[in-house]
This record gives sequence, structure tokens and C-alpha cells, in this order.
Amino acid sequence: MINLVLFGPPGSGKGTQAQNLIKKYNLKQVSTGDLFRFNMKNDTELGKLAKSYIDKGELVPDQVTIDMLIDELKKPTDAAGFIFDGFPRTAAQTEALEQIVEEELNHPIDICLSLIVDDEILVERLLKRGETSGRTDDSNEDIIRNRIKEYYTKTAEVAELYKKQGKYIEVNGVGEIEEISNKLFAEVDKIK
Repeated sequence: MINLVLFGPPGSGKGTQAQNLIKKYNLKQVSTGDLFRFNMKNDTELGKLAKSYIDKGELVPDQVTIDMLIDELKKPTDAAGFIFDGFPRTAAQTEALEQIVEEELNHPIDICLSLIVDDEILVERLLKRGETSGRTDDSNEDIIRNRIKEYYTKTAEVAELYKKQGKYIEVNGVGEIEEISNKLFAEVDKIK
């Protein structure tokens, strides 16, 4: 089993690269963004709560995210592992994820891959995505910049925790999609 965290600021390509990692290693993606959208679309209580934060460009509180995550991990799967996209974003979430994965999957997080992208490129990517996605949090530059700022402020501690465990790897998230994928594959292959 391979359990990995795909890390990076909004617009860094996590969703695209997660799909490539899933195909290559038969992983099941657990994307907090997808979990939020599913719950919001289906108008669940957790979805309504998550939407109230997302619409302001704020991170969703840990317990809301954790409850969605536990529900997802309990679903049956024939995958060879999991890829966590968009979670954890805080030290508390990192500790919660480690505990959840051990309890639900009986296997630790193996690696944290972090996509590194310049802020101005992130803003440009998100505004472009906002033109077609219909996502309100991708259509306002001030909200986008706030999301990026919050991401860095709140997630620096996550990187430090994974660095201490020897599981944190930075990968340049700018370039051709296939080129970035190959860099990620090379890092995963080292732990297999």
C-alpha cells in the first residue's frame, strides 16, 4: 500500500497531478475540495458549513474536514493506496490524518509531495480557471490572494512536521504536465 499527501497552494496543479498518480499507482484520491463540493452540491449539513468558509476565501475548520475524510475512507475500495489532495493544511490536521490513516487503513502516510509554484503564476492560473469553473473563490483576485496567503501561513508547520519525519519532498510545479508527473513518479518509486 502507498499512502501519500499531495501538497501545494491553490492552483499548483494538485488535481491534475493527483489524476496522473492515481493512474500510475492505482490509488484512490481523497480530495478535500471534491469532498467539499460533493457535500455542498448535495446540500448536506457539512456542505453548508464548508461553503460558508470557502465563499470568504477561508480554510474550512479541521473537524468539518476530518468528518468528511473519515466517511470517505470507510467506503470500500480495491485501490493500492490513497492520495490525499488538499489535506492536511495544519499541524492539527497532520496529526489527525496520521491517526485516521493508521486506524482506518492500518498503514502510515509514506510521503508528502509538495508542488512549488510562484504566487503570481498561481493567481493567473486560478483567475483563468475561474472563467470556466463557476467557482466563486476562483473569480476574485483579492480572495485568491487571501487563500494563497492563508495557505502559506497555516501550512508551513505541516511541511516542518513531514520534514522531521523525512517524508517531505518539494517538486517544481511549473512546466509541462508530463514533466512534473515524471518528477513525482520518481519520488514515489523511491519508497515502493
